[in-house]
Amino acid sequence: MKAKFALPSVIALATAGLLAPAASAAPPGGSQLSGAIFTTDGSGVPVNLNIYDAKEDVYLNGGPGINAPDDAAGLPAGDYYFQVTDPSGKTLLSTDAINCREFTVNSSGVIEDVVSAGGCEHATGADGEDGGATVQLFPYANTPNNGGVYKVWVTPVDKYDCTAPGNKNCFVPRHSKVDNFKVRNPLIVEIDVRFFKNGAALDGYGAEWTDTNGAHNIKFSEWNPSLLAYHEAHFEATEQGTHSIKVSSQPGCALGSVQGPDGSLAKIKGSSATVAVTVADHTQGDYTYRVDVTCN
Repeated sequence: MKAKFALPSVIALATAGLLAPAASAAPPGGSQLSGAIFTTDGSGVPVNLNIYDAKEDVYLNGGPGINAPDDAAGLPAGDYYFQVTDPSGKTLLSTDAINCREFTVNSSGVIEDVVSAGGCEHATGADGEDGGATVQLFPYANTPNNGGVYKVWVTPVDKYDCTAPGNKNCFVPRHSKVDNFKVRNPLIVEIDVRFFKNGAALDGYGAEWTDTNGAHNIKFSEWNPSLLAYHEAHFEATEQGTHSIKVSSQPGCALGSVQGPDGSLAKIKGSSATVAVTVADHTQGDYTYRVDVTCN
């Protein structure tokens, strides 16, 4: 059960028939890498709270994102590398060579397959939802993080740069997508973003997360009680430190107000607003940090 979670009021919106239509487009991603990545099992099914039973169970998935609008952008077509690290990105946990961790994204924005690497390429599964492939992240070592957090990174091959300032094992944060997960660690720490209009919760609306390293990802609000998603865009297993959440006006949602976890209102500049979210050490217990967006 999730902590700090006003569940009854959210469920009431759904049962009262107040769920509003989904958005028709993702928020603009600016000059950053478009699309999203996320972890799933081998068949592309999301795993509750990104907490897995075994390291071998974690697969990389890519595309427009879970519950994304039909016209949301996937990853740009091309070749990509991935790595698994601790949350800081300083400790490389992937134990094989970088050429073993390469995959291709097709023109539909989904993972097509791994790149042949003489037998060391990773195992794949098939995503039943978008027809793409999923890529097993294993082998990788245990995380040294005391909250049990792992971080998977994805970067285009042509942005892999071991000389760039601030690179994390040659992955440059501003050119990388990231997602966090845990293995056999029950502590729940997450940032959830909700969108409301005229008292109704909105699904299919996107929020952009920038992690403590400056890497980013996009998730979409959804109603999926089996995943404890109650009209929220979930950023799971967020590590200790300061993150930012950016929300932008989207079709059907002109930003009216954006409230951070501490109750303060963010300043809306043009068509977007950014909220700083400071996440505590996971060993302090379960916690959900909420960002609530009111749409006009």
